[in-house]
Amino acid sequence: MVILSETMSGREVIVPLNPRHTPRDTLARPMRDLRISVMDRCNFRCPYCMPKETFHEKYRFLGSHERLSFDEIVRLTRLFVQLGVRKLRLTGGEPLLRANLPDLIGDLTDIAGVEDVALTTNGMLLARYASELKAAGLKRVTVSLDSLDPAVFARMSGGLGAVEEVLAGIEQARRVELAPIKVNAVVQRGVNDHTVLELLERLRGSGIIVRFIEYMDVGNRNHWRSELVVPSQELAQRIGARWPLTPLKSGYRGEVAERYAFADGQGEVGFISSVSQPFCGDCTRARLSSDGVMYTCLFATHGTSLRDALRGGASDDTLLELIRDVWLKRSDRYSELRASLREAAHEQRKVEMFYIGG
Repeated sequence: MVILSETMSGREVIVPLNPRHTPRDTLARPMRDLRISVMDRCNFRCPYCMPKETFHEKYRFLGSHERLSFDEIVRLTRLFVQLGVRKLRLTGGEPLLRANLPDLIGDLTDIAGVEDVALTTNGMLLARYASELKAAGLKRVTVSLDSLDPAVFARMSGGLGAVEEVLAGIEQARRVELAPIKVNAVVQRGVNDHTVLELLERLRGSGIIVRFIEYMDVGNRNHWRSELVVPSQELAQRIGARWPLTPLKSGYRGEVAERYAFADGQGEVGFISSVSQPFCGDCTRARLSSDGVMYTCLFATHGTSLRDALRGGASDDTLLELIRDVWLKRSDRYSELRASLREAAHEQRKVEMFYIGG
């Protein structure tokens, strides 16, 4: 059995796909997406991710020797691709804080079998690096932007950064055609839900896709309470009252956002509803932290170190079997079991979002 993959030069390369190397987890979910955190540091202090009372100037982040090198990331990614991964997303922390990131992107896009490489960023450094990222082979970008209101933005970014700098990054990404550009906004009741229509008003008709994310109980420090969640259905009704919406079909299995088109033809909007409408059953994502730990869920309480095995001299075959074994044993469906697992989560701490990306 083989697959065909088109390289950057336009040539098709035959990549062996051994059925033995295409594992499915205990719920029959394949591994198709790999989220790679390249940096645990961030230049924001969003309260729902890295509250500044915890992540202060004396907080100890990873040292450079503790993070995976680019060569190590590429080596591991090649193995994940052999196991079925086709889409890569670089995350953080803030990935654009990692020096020479375009070099890594160039190496990743050269891996036969990789169909898509994307980046999630807070946008503060995007204007500076968009051209280099595009030239290196990056296809698309997702920018986190919770509100256009300067006061609300400051509250949700921990008082760092500025709306106009993020918008400048988005505009530069448009110029160099890092498309489609998606803007993600985490919505919290009483914090920024009143600014949702303003965000859409600004970006509707621009080709940029806005996606609203329900406030999730990721990690242990973001003070999550269910009453702060604005269910996507409620938000869609608010938006639909202003601009009528038409449901769109899912683009592929495992797509996390429910998509709607504006009836007036001015683009689309998406809703990511991990709390009110869990989508665990179609989750095909594996996650690799910047220090080389593999996680099988955003809400995981433990992971498996691939860095230790890699730096201990493990062969590719050994690493391949390690990754494969982790996936075969995967049974995560936290969002579907949230109510029953909340108490247990207090005893067994979850990994923080900044550590493995959103």
